[in-house]
Amino acid sequence: MEQTAAQGLSSAEAKERLQEFGPNQLPEKRGDNPARIFVSQFNSPFIYMLLAAALVSFGLDHTVNGVFILAVLVLNATIGTIQEYSAQRAATALKQMVPQFAAVIRDGETQTVNATELVPGDMVLLVSGDKVPADLALSSVQDLLINESVLTGESNAAIKQVDTPIPADAPLADRSDQAFAGTIVTHGRARGEVIATGLQSQIGRIAADVSAVEHIKPPLLQRIERFTLRVSYSVLAVILLLFVITLFRGADLASVFLLGVALAVSAIPEGLPAAITVALAIGMRRMAKVNVIVRKLVAVESLGSCTYIASDKTGTLTVNEMTAKVVLLPDGRRYRVGGEGMDMHGDILGEGLPPGENDDLEPLILSGLLANEASLVFRDNQWNASGDGVDLAFQVLAAKYGFDLQNYRQTYTELSRIPYESENAYSASTNDVAGELRVHVKGSAEKVLAMCKRLPGGASIDPTAIMTQADQLAGEGYRVLALASGAVSEGTPSLAGCINDLTFQGLVGMIDPLRPEAKDAIARCRDANIKVAMITGDHPQTALALARELRIADTDDKAVTGTQVEKAAAQGEEQLAECVASSSVFARVEPTQKLTIVQRLIDSGHFVAVTGDGVNDAPALRHAHVGIAMGKRGTDVARESAELIITDDNFASILQGIKQGRIVYNNIRKVVFLLISTGAAEITLFILSVLFGFPIPLFPIQLLWLNLVTNGIQDVALAFEPEEGDELKRAPRAPSETIFNRIMVERVLVNAVVMGCLAFIVFAWSLSQGMSEESARNITLLLMVLFENVHVLNSRSETQSVFRQPFFGNPLLLFGMLAAQGIHIAAMYTPGLKDVLQVEPVSLLQWATLLCIALVLIVVSEAHKHINKRKAATRPSTDAG
Repeated sequence: MEQTAAQGLSSAEAKERLQEFGPNQLPEKRGDNPARIFVSQFNSPFIYMLLAAALVSFGLDHTVNGVFILAVLVLNATIGTIQEYSAQRAATALKQMVPQFAAVIRDGETQTVNATELVPGDMVLLVSGDKVPADLALSSVQDLLINESVLTGESNAAIKQVDTPIPADAPLADRSDQAFAGTIVTHGRARGEVIATGLQSQIGRIAADVSAVEHIKPPLLQRIERFTLRVSYSVLAVILLLFVITLFRGADLASVFLLGVALAVSAIPEGLPAAITVALAIGMRRMAKVNVIVRKLVAVESLGSCTYIASDKTGTLTVNEMTAKVVLLPDGRRYRVGGEGMDMHGDILGEGLPPGENDDLEPLILSGLLANEASLVFRDNQWNASGDGVDLAFQVLAAKYGFDLQNYRQTYTELSRIPYESENAYSASTNDVAGELRVHVKGSAEKVLAMCKRLPGGASIDPTAIMTQADQLAGEGYRVLALASGAVSEGTPSLAGCINDLTFQGLVGMIDPLRPEAKDAIARCRDANIKVAMITGDHPQTALALARELRIADTDDKAVTGTQVEKAAAQGEEQLAECVASSSVFARVEPTQKLTIVQRLIDSGHFVAVTGDGVNDAPALRHAHVGIAMGKRGTDVARESAELIITDDNFASILQGIKQGRIVYNNIRKVVFLLISTGAAEITLFILSVLFGFPIPLFPIQLLWLNLVTNGIQDVALAFEPEEGDELKRAPRAPSETIFNRIMVERVLVNAVVMGCLAFIVFAWSLSQGMSEESARNITLLLMVLFENVHVLNSRSETQSVFRQPFFGNPLLLFGMLAAQGIHIAAMYTPGLKDVLQVEPVSLLQWATLLCIALVLIVVSEAHKHINKRKAATRPSTDAG
């Protein structure tokens, strides 16, 4: 039996189609198995070498060494598993946006069915307040307005109509004959045929993008991976070289393998994963204090690394509440309206007029208040709003002028009303105003002007001049509405019959205003050499006007539309690169196009942070180096797709997050420097011992003790270092910059050579004085612990002198130094432990002598910092010459 619009599908047809198309729901992606995550933690060159070292230790009957190494590996893998185990819930959040029930016509009657049972061909009925259950082709509408901001980013409710043909490839925001799953009906009624369900709907396609797009590796992981590979190759090369040398000298194979194990343990920074985790956790706590919630730990540093912020407009840079900002009277007098959104406070000041001279505005504001269907009621100590955003903006404007919103309907009794209809583009009401029956109209400038015959005072109206004013306001990014009123003659048969002889009162410019803090925050981003771009589904003119006010765009800049991006992408990568690079303002952008823009920015070498609050932002949030969702107004989808959530929806909080991210990265560099330089010192000690034919200076278990127990306490404390003060004055690190950059290499080499050479001299001297190998190792191990105690002070800054840093700026670090030294001294006296470590007590004179040797390291480090400062000071003049 053929379906008719009146009867809808039959139950049998619906059941067949449900089998064919599947349920109207989005699949939930299952998270990774924890066991699989745990196993993946061992996929690292460092881990491979340590596993090999453990196996060799067991093979040589050095069981304690092997167990110690394996314990370290298990500890690090456990930390990594806890850090990474978080299920992918973005698809689940998208699924929750589909309503539970829907009104449909089946078997010729209206039924309420589970929304998951909707199928293509179903006839769905919508009323105000409904969440659209599937993508619909609308067949009839009555005053239908739908809030589509979660999909399109458009602030204004979309006007729906069915009498105008729409091209099939029109942008989502322009498809006025369709309704989309997950959007909200704010006004009116409609009937439509289901054309897509589940993953085939627009929201479903976004869900597929979110599920399919793999997270790009964060900047920190990229740098750590490059760093790990370089260190691993270097260590393998050194081990192989020394392995060959010792074999040729006739050493037995067991000694050679033990040397290899010791070298691997020396060079590998076992404590680095734990120290990085601690540094990120500290940054996470600090970010929470500036209203930035971290969902994924590694995102702490990612934000500090970003070179480009691709920001949504609606709800991120703006307050997402329509606000009347300009009133323009026919004679050219212009009034500015203060306040944003639902804030009832704000002055109405005339340009060039003294404060308080705005009595001429009363008729215009009254018309906007009365030709109005919204409700704004003060209840439970707060304003409760319902209705269209434009109507609410007129009510707030009236409150600012002084009208009593609680009682105005009693004062101005409404007798009849023409509700807003998209086809008419106006609304009207007749009211008793001080005993006189008057009609009030608001709507588009074209519609209202056609109803007017005169200006206030009786002068003739000049439609061309009024439209010029309207076009000027539109060019400034405002949505323009016109207002008019007139007397109603007795005996007028209908309200529609009395709206053709009106007095034109003026124009009102509305806008979704900028957040008060946004302009300053973007200026500070610019000072920090971070580029900011606006990506929105809003109209290009509106987006460009706001971008110019924010100084994201200059006067001559143009907005690039989503259609232009799509066409450029179809022409090839070169055209797409030119298109994206040509502007900082992207308007009328759909979700997939936003993702294309972000991908292109990443491909061009930027570390990209994406901000957003809607469903339309989800794919880009997930694909960026770091996704930032707005916490107050953001959708579940945006929050679940992002790594960071701004709890106060304040763009300025992002800047504070960037600062904390840079502090975290600096602290990670400090930890890396401490661990690698001490590890390199140990390698230097071994190389010198092998080259000069000395025995192994330290056993593997002594090295593990040195690296994990003594140094491990200090490197964790170093992660607590406070800011140095100039984090937001520096340019972002170049995406190509490695952790091991030039200055790091210089500092590591200088300090490692000094520590390694001095330690070798002490080891060799001890043996020459008749000490046993065990006693010489004991003295050498204590010296290395003292080197680490001193060296942690050098690690607090790459540029600042240790004597210029607040000594108690990081009390935990001072405690860590004392604890590391105290633990080692205690081990010398602890039965059992001292035998395992092969250590013994030393005299106070020996300890003081070794401390004096270790303090030489501060002199060397200070000299290196001073030389670098002089080079930096002379470099500009040299370049200029």
